[in-house]
Amino acid sequence: MDLNSFLVLGRGLAGDKLSELANFEDSPIFSAREKAALAYAEAATRSDRRVDEGLIRRLRKHFDDQAIVELAALIAYQNMSSKFNAALGVPAHGFCAAPAPTRR
Repeated sequence: MDLNSFLVLGRGLAGDKLSELANFEDSPIFSAREKAALAYAEAATRSDRRVDEGLIRRLRKHFDDQAIVELAALIAYQNMSSKFNAALGVPAHGFCAAPAPTRR
């Protein structure tokens, strides 16, 4: 998350979106499409969440099946990368503060 935050800013993502990620559902700066993708990423990543039929219906309003598969692959890759770095003890470099886990 730390390095990806740095890289995405270099690719043109507005800094306000990055700082609002922890509150994306309530933030007016994210589109409904972005919110659906981010909710999917959270549900697929966090152990206290699940991908359910409601979330899949929400995704299908904005993405076709192929795009959902691509999102799942990207999310899985990022999760694997995070676990890999943690297993090797790669420290964060301070580009981004990880949001504290919340319960929904």
